[in-house]
Amino acid sequence: MQYYSTNHQSPKVDFKQATINGQAPDKGLYFPEQIQQLPTGFIDNIGDYSNEEIAYQVIKPYVGDSIPEAELRRIVNETVNFDIPLVKITDAIFSLELYHGPTLAFKDIGARFMSRCLGYFVKDLEKKVTVLVATSGDTGGAVANGFYDVEGVEVVILYPSGKVSSVQEKQLTTLGKNIHALEVDGTFDDCQQMVKQVFTDEALNNQLFLTSANSINVARWLPQQFYYFFAYKQWAQKNNPPVIAVPSGNFGNICAGILAHVSGLPVKHFIAACNANDVVPDFMETEKYTPKKAVATISNAMDVGNPSNFIRILEIFHHQFASLKKEFSSCSISDAETKATLQKVYKEEGYLLDPHGAVGYLALQEYLKESPAEKGIVLETAHPVKFYDVVEPVIGEAVPIPPTVQQQLLLQKKSTKMAADAGLLKSFLLAM
Repeated sequence: MQYYSTNHQSPKVDFKQATINGQAPDKGLYFPEQIQQLPTGFIDNIGDYSNEEIAYQVIKPYVGDSIPEAELRRIVNETVNFDIPLVKITDAIFSLELYHGPTLAFKDIGARFMSRCLGYFVKDLEKKVTVLVATSGDTGGAVANGFYDVEGVEVVILYPSGKVSSVQEKQLTTLGKNIHALEVDGTFDDCQQMVKQVFTDEALNNQLFLTSANSINVARWLPQQFYYFFAYKQWAQKNNPPVIAVPSGNFGNICAGILAHVSGLPVKHFIAACNANDVVPDFMETEKYTPKKAVATISNAMDVGNPSNFIRILEIFHHQFASLKKEFSSCSISDAETKATLQKVYKEEGYLLDPHGAVGYLALQEYLKESPAEKGIVLETAHPVKFYDVVEPVIGEAVPIPPTVQQQLLLQKKSTKMAADAGLLKSFLLAM
């Protein structure tokens, strides 16, 4: 499998090179030359396969010959070795719980897969690899955990000071060793811009071996397809495919779901559920893409004003707006609506959402009001305890803290404070 840049100004590369590069030299994102088509027999008999086998079959065409079969199966097995249950909330709405991994967030899947792929690729390299990642919340913890103590890899995580939850901050700042946390005085978009500027600094890249672990990296983005297949495996009404609502910030997650659908996975419709950061909902109304400065919300992992992966969604639909609109819609949910939904669902259904899941739940509920024959899935992307400072005042109760998080909350935060300046980031990397 070859990958081309969405800017079409860089050479095509294989999966290994795309993973190591992170971003294409022309600042575009790598995109597979072909989207695989799964055999109908695979979909029809999906209940007969283990999650490990499903994941292997889904990812193998995209990896190609870059990783031998036995090694790829090991990587896949270690990636999906925790529960991903589909839980009924109401007769029409089900929750796909993606928070049963080590950092209690959906990003564990992509981070675990990528860290193991990169670990395999760099073991023969003479240079140490530096993984550079900007996070609006959950990516940082998942990447830190996935890459912790991986030989030959240093990890530098940029996060916006005061704009991630206390649990998220502890998960990305307390590990030490090869994990370095930079607390940036700015927004997630500032962090992402700093990372992008460093990647395009030719002199720096000649001195250091840099790659990205954001969802722009194909090894982070592509494995997110797995849990959409796992959801369908558990979906009882195979003759009535689900509508799927995805809490969306940088749009890598929903893009992976759409890719799975185009590969043959039955899905009725995709909803990108956004918070007040409404660039994509506006685009779906106007056909004009206008990046905005990110605004802070209680669903902070979605506080993105210029989502990188939306270009990949456009690529899947060959930049045909009419085709996109048939399969995909997007809406913006306010903080007040998020809190009201969280409280109502907990009180009436006994199900505790996190603030991101609540955004997805309300978006799905509103869609289903117009299509009462349909049923749907909301992706519950993180455990509510990660946002206990938001959730507890809303429900008037304490959120039970899993033992792993209890231990982490006691650890000392280790971070380096930094202004939102790519020059300072460059100096930090050179001094490491």
